Amino acid sequence: MTAIPTVLFLDIGGVLLSNAWGHESREKAAELFNLDFKETEHLHNFIFNVYEIGKITLDEYIEIVVFNKERNFTRESFREFMFAQSVELPGMLQWLKEWKTENKDLRVISINNEGKDLNDYRIEKFQLHRCFDAFVSSGEVGMRKPDPGIFQLAMGIAKVPPDHCYYFDDRIILAQAAGRLGMNAYQHTDLETTKGIIKKLSIPDK
Repeated sequence: MTAIPTVLFLDIGGVLLSNAWGHESREKAAELFNLDFKETEHLHNFIFNVYEIGKITLDEYIEIVVFNKERNFTRESFREFMFAQSVELPGMLQWLKEWKTENKDLRVISINNEGKDLNDYRIEKFQLHRCFDAFVSSGEVGMRKPDPGIFQLAMGIAKVPPDHCYYFDDRIILAQAAGRLGMNAYQHTDLETTKGIIKKLSIPDK
């Protein structure tokens, strides 16, 4: 009888990369583009979840939040600024790429809240295909964490029971959401702790 494989699930923002469009980035945008931060933040909170589940495009998000009035900069310059906020966090991504080359039989799948445009950019920019076998991203599947459905979908794609799933997220509330479904869920707090757990995962029989 074939052994049930172990599958590694990872968040991206806050684990491998900076958040795609976090609070600090929005504050920087307000300062650089001379925006009323309180006003834009109100509009962001109103509509961003709709963008993250793929109901509107990034251009539509920018139109609602920023270009609801005349501006002295272009939509393209603001879009480019948004993309430029994505940076690699120290150590983890490079280590994971190297680990994956040595453990090709252990599947690695993302479960992340990101709108399609930002997610596509980050996958290409940071060569995330080198460490992920599949991406379960909110902008593609129409659900976002902590909705149990997105975790259930990811496990369904992997075709493994929860006790064979390991999940890492920098936000404890999201790790707990996965844990309630029976996944082995951990809050990612630092590189060495997460590496130590991942190194112990079993590789399926060949």
